[in-house]
Amino acid sequence: MTALVEFEAVARLGSFTNAASELGVSQAAVSRQVKFLEGTLGVKLFHRLHRSISLTSEGESLYLVVAESMQKIAGVFDRLSTGVEQREIVLASTAAFSQLRLLPRLANLKSLEPNLQLRLTTSMFTADLRHNEVDVAIRFGDGSWRDGSSTLLFDEEVFPVCSSRWLKSNKGPESLEELARLPLIESDSTSEGWMGWEEWFNSVGHRPSRLSYSLRCSIYTDAVQAARYGQGIALGWGRLVHDLLVSGELVRLQTATSKPVDSYFLIVPHGRSITFSVPALIQWLRDDPMPL
Repeated sequence: MTALVEFEAVARLGSFTNAASELGVSQAAVSRQVKFLEGTLGVKLFHRLHRSISLTSEGESLYLVVAESMQKIAGVFDRLSTGVEQREIVLASTAAFSQLRLLPRLANLKSLEPNLQLRLTTSMFTADLRHNEVDVAIRFGDGSWRDGSSTLLFDEEVFPVCSSRWLKSNKGPESLEELARLPLIESDSTSEGWMGWEEWFNSVGHRPSRLSYSLRCSIYTDAVQAARYGQGIALGWGRLVHDLLVSGELVRLQTATSKPVDSYFLIVPHGRSITFSVPALIQWLRDDPMPL
């Protein structure tokens, strides 16, 4: 058991030194336990490189089972010692998904799961969940990731949006060619496959000779805010701007729409066991239909 515990720490942290520090033992002791485990099993569990380590395929298989088992044991200990099930969930997502999709719906989650304590963690890029204290994550992609199991939440569509105030002061576009000449608000594409204006025009079958940008932003939430304040036309990711369309703060332009092949997924990292919460989270996240 000691060898398995110390192996799990090394695999999770990716370091013998960090594992020793977390466990309060020497690095040599951790190394001995892992070597003992490798000798007992007759396989190598780690590739030992000059300045780093990585799991072998056998190590990966063992880590997934050990990590999940330890999580279940920890959950039982918490329940027996406190008399209640541990209900805090760490949910990871991009800042755009968190601010535009999650935060407006927290009251609904409280009504579904009144005893659930949610902790949100946001990032610009997709991280390796194995080395982070994350229980579930939201990702946009094809659903195939090596660090967790995925459940489809919903697909997406992307279309131009602007404020009603801007639309009253400016003639709305009647064609894609007209749209390309209007003040466009751009946001940088992310590692999750989000598109910018040039990619969007290509996806709907139009290649304008040039685009007219009124503002460029590094993050999507700034582009949405700029559109709300009448600075021009932004790309609206339907699942994220749904509430702003319902409230009238943003207006959907009917020139064209793009439907990406990727979708949003809920990811449970390998080694996490929180099945009592996942169905409620999925129901909560799927709450709204796509805007018309």
